[in-house]
Amino acid sequence: MNEFERWANFYLLTSASAGALIGLLFVVISLAAERKYSDATRIPIYLTPTIIYFASVLFLAALLTIPTHTRLSATLCICLTGLAGLVYSGSFFIRRSVKKLYYNLNDLIVYAAIPFVAYGLGVWGGILFLYFPQRGLTLVAADMLLLLAVAIRNSWAIATDVATSPPGQRDSR
Repeated sequence: MNEFERWANFYLLTSASAGALIGLLFVVISLAAERKYSDATRIPIYLTPTIIYFASVLFLAALLTIPTHTRLSATLCICLTGLAGLVYSGSFFIRRSVKKLYYNLNDLIVYAAIPFVAYGLGVWGGILFLYFPQRGLTLVAADMLLLLAVAIRNSWAIATDVATSPPGQRDSR
């Protein structure tokens, strides 16, 4: 499909970035385990969404580089990935047990609200792709970049929290 040829380098760069940053997160978690990070119970709460957002970018880029896509199959891949992301990020607003785990509104915004908007852009871009391919792919690119930016911000927050907390000491967050 000719529509994707113009986007090949973009998918390559975003997937490589997402994959490399997933690897770096595992290094951060290994360092936290070595330091006996006292608030290690919070790590999965913050790490899991970040890994999901990086993996979404990686997965979507991989799906969109499949050479035998038709417009309909590409739209289905984009929309199903976006819908899964909407359900996942939207669950943070619905489940009370999850809402209590986040310490402030800022956490809920960067771990749930912004990704929810990004996945919504992806679904919208997937639908638009059927009729206006380049405009649709531009929205999908915005989705991927927004998820990548949020996941980088979240990774930075996790890394600085782990690095600045003394071993065995709880922080006041």
